[in-house]
Amino acid sequence: MLNGKRVIAVIPARGGSKSVPGKNIRPLAGKPLIAWSIEVAQQVSEIDRIIVSTDDAQIASIGRLHGAEVYPRPPHLATDEALVIDALKDLLQTLETEGDAPEWVILLEPTCPLRTANDVRDCLKLIAQGGYDSVATFKDAELNPHRAWRLTDGVPEVFIEAAIPWLPRQKLPKAYQLNGAVYVFRASLLANEAKSLLVGKLGAVLMPRDRSQDIDDQIDFTIVESFIKDSNV
Repeated sequence: MLNGKRVIAVIPARGGSKSVPGKNIRPLAGKPLIAWSIEVAQQVSEIDRIIVSTDDAQIASIGRLHGAEVYPRPPHLATDEALVIDALKDLLQTLETEGDAPEWVILLEPTCPLRTANDVRDCLKLIAQGGYDSVATFKDAELNPHRAWRLTDGVPEVFIEAAIPWLPRQKLPKAYQLNGAVYVFRASLLANEAKSLLVGKLGAVLMPRDRSQDIDDQIDFTIVESFIKDSNV
């Protein structure tokens, strides 16, 4: 619980990955990818329930094996075009029907295995101390938007008007991007949102680049496994 209010962690894990078949349960350094997120949630005492939302029987089985609850995700919310926010809304409606609607939801994408329990706790501390409605983790932007370009009929032009892309990095305005590792938000505010998980008063927690790896393809698996081996994670 957080300030006496119920907290659930949700790990969304559909079965239809195209880039790496079976990605969410593929072994990473000796254990299924999804297990990394479950184990982090288990280390955070404020979390009352850990729920895997999935449409896949094998993911469900592995999720239970590692200590999570499993709620089935309707097939129409597990397509390539489906948004995680819609699956979350469906799950929260189910929990409300069951009489266990949480105040806070922590979203832990299984593709961000290098987050730590302290990253989650830092988000919860910010919620508790700052009166925020949602907090997410960020990292330094991989490409500063002042160095981005667009092509209009094949003609390059700076993406931000009047930007000077060749300025030294130290002179560019600081830029950040979501790293997808942790989202915390007030459940009651999600119902009216169309796409965003960042609701109400927003807060940010900065994570280092090395723990902000997001696994999308086979190359990412190789990079993260190498990092884990070298750093003894």
